[in-house]
Amino acid sequence: MSVAAAPLGLSRAVRFYQASIGKKFVMAVTGFLLYGFVILHLIGNLQVYLGPEKLNAYGRALREMGALLWVARAALLAAVIAHIVAAFQLWRVNRAARPVRYRSLVAVESSYASRTMLWSGPVIAVFIVYHLMHFTFGNAHPDFRHDLDVYRNVVTGFRQAPAALFYMFTMLLVGLHLNHGVWSMFQSVGVSHPRYTPWLKRLARFSALFIVVGNISIPFAVLGGFLR
Repeated sequence: MSVAAAPLGLSRAVRFYQASIGKKFVMAVTGFLLYGFVILHLIGNLQVYLGPEKLNAYGRALREMGALLWVARAALLAAVIAHIVAAFQLWRVNRAARPVRYRSLVAVESSYASRTMLWSGPVIAVFIVYHLMHFTFGNAHPDFRHDLDVYRNVVTGFRQAPAALFYMFTMLLVGLHLNHGVWSMFQSVGVSHPRYTPWLKRLARFSALFIVVGNISIPFAVLGGFLR
């Protein structure tokens, strides 16, 4: 690539992002990355039901990734920030295009999930920070162990009812977010057709339900005494 081509490509990328379609594309790509992470993270966490050895082995496998793990975390953090920034900027563009607010809210093609996307995103971002402090760094955990006893950290962490309830509440928000975000993600990249859009909506609904139920089941099982 020539020196002149690089600034030209960058200029095109900037102009593309300045348009609404560019912001939607960034939201779709970052949303896809975060969606994949949430599913993989849940599958890893569900190993808690297989006993301490399985979950602790999973924790050790992650730690053995070393620098690669931190690269993945940095990429996920960048995706979260880009997702929120693009969503906020898109909201401002839409708001500027409609300066006079409607006297009454009429949800014609808008669901409750889509109307809560703007504020549920930042709440989820705050939860991610808390979640890292709770189960990764341990500075928000009542009795955190750094000896990779992940199972014990999960159980003792969720025995605190406020932490468990906050986790459950946030997972409900994640479900609402994904229920709307997954199928709109496909629309943003041009995958939209009357024949298969209903199937994409079903996929979004099913995956959101799977993620919510799977994640909520863990603190519920701890509070109910099923995980000790």
